[in-house]
Amino acid sequence: MKLLYSCVLLLCFNFILAQDKTHSSYVDVNYFRGNIALHNTEILHLIQGHPEGTIISWNKKTYGFEDWEQRFNYPDYGVSFAYQNLKNDVLGNNYGLYAHYNFYFLKRNLMFRIGQGLAYNTHPFNRENNVKNVAFGTKFMSSTYVMLNFKKEHIFDRIGLQTGLSLIHYSNANVKSPNNGTNSITFNVGLNYNLDDNNIEYQHTLDKKANQQFSEPIKYNLVFRSGINESDYIGSGQFAMYVASAYADKRINKTSALHIGADVFFSNFLKELIYYESVAFPEKGVSGDEDYKRVGIFAGHELFISKTSLISQYGYYLYYPFEFEGRTYIRIGLKRYFSEKWFGALTLKSHGARAEGVEFGIGVRL
Repeated sequence: MKLLYSCVLLLCFNFILAQDKTHSSYVDVNYFRGNIALHNTEILHLIQGHPEGTIISWNKKTYGFEDWEQRFNYPDYGVSFAYQNLKNDVLGNNYGLYAHYNFYFLKRNLMFRIGQGLAYNTHPFNRENNVKNVAFGTKFMSSTYVMLNFKKEHIFDRIGLQTGLSLIHYSNANVKSPNNGTNSITFNVGLNYNLDDNNIEYQHTLDKKANQQFSEPIKYNLVFRSGINESDYIGSGQFAMYVASAYADKRINKTSALHIGADVFFSNFLKELIYYESVAFPEKGVSGDEDYKRVGIFAGHELFISKTSLISQYGYYLYYPFEFEGRTYIRIGLKRYFSEKWFGALTLKSHGARAEGVEFGIGVRL
C-alpha cells in the first residue's frame, strides 16, 4: 500500500507542476456512508453493515481555451483516491485510484462526476482461508464511481462545500471467478479548496451553429481486441479471448457519431465450459461438439471528448451455437485517438449486468 500512496502523490505532484494560465485547480475531500445493493442473491451473506470511506480528489478546471471544453460546459478533470471499509472481514477493505471528469449543470451548482480506475482488495477469495468471499476473486479489480453533488465554492474564502449521492462499483470483469462484485449506494458530504486565486475568464468563442452542422463522410473501422477471462465455475481456468470487429461510423456533429457493424468472437473459455458441462451436467443436453465461436451485429454511439471518446454498442448474436447468457450483448468503454486514423480502446463486454470480459483493443479508422 505504500507504493499505491506514492503513486497517488506523484500523479498529483506532476499535475500541479503542469499548471498554466489557461487552467486552475482545486482539491476536494468527501466522506461517504451507505449500503451495498443486493444485485445478486449470492452476496446476501456478505451484506452486514454500512460501508463507509473517503474519496480525495485533485481537479483541473477548464475555461474554454480548447473547443471541446466549451462544448461540454467547461468540465473539470483529474485523479481520485478512494478508501472504502466494507464493514465485513470477509470482504476486507478496498483502495482505488481513478481518472475522472466533472460535468456541470444548473449554473454550475450541480456536478456530475464519473471516474474509472483500478482498485485493490485486501482480502479476496481464497480456497483455504476466505472461501466465503464470492464478490471479489482477485486482489486487483476494475472500479467505476459516479457522484452527483450539489456544490458551492468560495463559501469561506477558498473553501466550499458539496454533498450528494455516490455509487461505487467493484468488479474484476470475469478475469477470474468468483466475480459477483459489489455496488455501494452512498451519501457523501465534503469540502473543496481552490489552490489558485487567479481569476480566469470563461471563453465564449465557439460557433454552436457550425458545431451542430459539422459532418463527415462515412468512415470504416477495423478493431482487434483481446483479453483473458474465466467462466463462472471457480477453478475452470483463465483463457485468452480474441475479437475481430468491423464497423462503419457516421459523424453527425462535433460530439457524436453513430456506429453499425459486426463482431466475430473467439472465446476460448467457452471451449472449456462446453466440455465441462457435457461431462458434469449431462441433463443440460450439451454434447461437447458445440462450436465456441460466435458472430454478432451491433449498433452504437460514440461521444467525442477531446482525443478521448466514450463508446456504447448494443449487439445481437446471429451465429450462436452454444447457449451462454443470452443472445444480446453490450459493449461500453473508452477510445483514445493517437492520430487521425489510429486508436486504442478499453471496453467491457457484458450480457446485461453480467460481465463477460475486459477487452484491450487497437484499431484503425479509414
